[in-house]
Amino acid sequence: MFYNYSKESQPANLKNGNFYITKEIEKNILEQYTFSNALSLSVKLGIWEASLNKYVDSMAYVTEDLKQGAKIKMTRPEMLRRTGELFALRHLINLSSDLLDTPDFYWDREQLENLYSQTCNYFNISKRTRVMNEKLNHCVELADLITSNLNDIHHVRLEKIIIYLIMIEVMFECIHYAERYYASSGDDEIQHAAH
Repeated sequence: MFYNYSKESQPANLKNGNFYITKEIEKNILEQYTFSNALSLSVKLGIWEASLNKYVDSMAYVTEDLKQGAKIKMTRPEMLRRTGELFALRHLINLSSDLLDTPDFYWDREQLENLYSQTCNYFNISKRTRVMNEKLNHCVELADLITSNLNDIHHVRLEKIIIYLIMIEVMFECIHYAERYYASSGDDEIQHAAH
């Protein structure tokens, strides 16, 4: 982005989308750093916004399946991976970046901190971060719902397998009982015939 030099008496600022820095080289290097720091934060946030939109688009078919009451066409491992993507993105936004607070560098540089805040406000960093966190919360709720549904299906499948195994064991026990019964009946007939 282009920048201009501010008038002699004016400090660096952002006005009408233009960066104004002072002419003093020692000052303007830090001012350029401040502008670029906030600008890079906006770019990072833009990349994460695009990632989240891509995630939302990729899950659209699942929400459509849920709406229609159709079977969810996703496996448990795939859903676990998708949930991991969400938490990784949430971690990047809330814990690994300076989106939620001002970097330590500006704490003892009040003029630069004001410049940083002004630039962040211009790029709507805090509002965009809040919107992203709301979207992430909705995505996490959807992921929890899908995971719960897939777990229920898995549990039902396990219960059916257990029931089938019990039925097979009962069948084998019946066959075993019948064999013993016929074997003992045969022995009784042999003993009766011998008398």
